[in-house]
Amino acid sequence: MLAFHALVAVVVPVFVTLGFWQLDRWEERSTAAQLQEDNLSSDPVPVAELTGVGEDVDSADRWRRVTVTGSYDTDNELYVRNRDGSRGVGLHVVTPLVTEDGTGVLVNRGWVEQPPTATSRPDVPPPPDGEVTVTGRIQFSETEENTGVRDRGGLPERQIMLVDVAEIGEDLPYPLYGGYVERTGENPSSDPAPEPVAPPETNLGMNMSYAVQWWVFAVIAVGGWVFLVRREVRDAREGLGPVEDDSDDPDSAPRPPARV
Repeated sequence: MLAFHALVAVVVPVFVTLGFWQLDRWEERSTAAQLQEDNLSSDPVPVAELTGVGEDVDSADRWRRVTVTGSYDTDNELYVRNRDGSRGVGLHVVTPLVTEDGTGVLVNRGWVEQPPTATSRPDVPPPPDGEVTVTGRIQFSETEENTGVRDRGGLPERQIMLVDVAEIGEDLPYPLYGGYVERTGENPSSDPAPEPVAPPETNLGMNMSYAVQWWVFAVIAVGGWVFLVRREVRDAREGLGPVEDDSDDPDSAPRPPARV
C-alpha cells in the first residue's frame, strides 16, 4: 500500500503539470490564430512598409496583405516542389517582380499540376506583360529550420524545395526584398493563371481537450486513492472484531481490593 501512496504522490502532480502544458500550447495556438485572422483581414500596405533588402519579414507581420508594382522576370522563374493544390500535389510558381527602382520581390503566383515526368517543364500560364500591380499575403523566407523540409540538391532545372530568399537571391542580378508574396490578385490580370494559393485554415488543434483529459486523470487518481484508503481503514477496523459487552456476567464484576 505504501508503494501505491508513493505512486499517487508522483503521478498526480505530473498529470496536473501536463494539463497546464497543453493549456499553454492551446493559448499559443489561439494567439497565433487570432493574429493570422487579423492580418488576413488587414488593409493592404506597400511591401516596403513590412520588409526591405536583406530584411526578413517579422513573424508578427506574416499573412498581412501587401501591394507591389513592377514587371515579372520570367527568365528567373522557379518551381517549388511538393505543394498542395485543389487537384493534388503539384508545384508553386515563384516569379520575381522587379520594381521601378530595380529591386525585386519574389511572388508566389500560385499552384500548377505536376509535369508528366520529374525532369520535364511544367505547363505554367504566363504572367501579364509590362507593369503589373500585385496584391497578396506576405510570408517570411522558408528555411529548413522553420519548415522542417530538407533542402536537397540534384533537382531538375529551376525546381526548388524551399522559397529561401537569401539563397535564391544569390543567382539574381538585382537585390531582393526579404520574404515573398503569395498572390491573391493582380492588375492587369492574366487568364489563364496559376491556381491561387488557398488561404490558411485556422487550426487550434486538440490541446484544450488533452489538457482536460490530463486533469480528469488526476481527479481519477485522487479519487481512487481516497477510495482505497477508506477501504483500508474499514478493513483494519473489522479486523479488530466486535467489542463484547460483559456487564451481565457475574464473574466480571469488580472484586473488592484485598486487605493488607
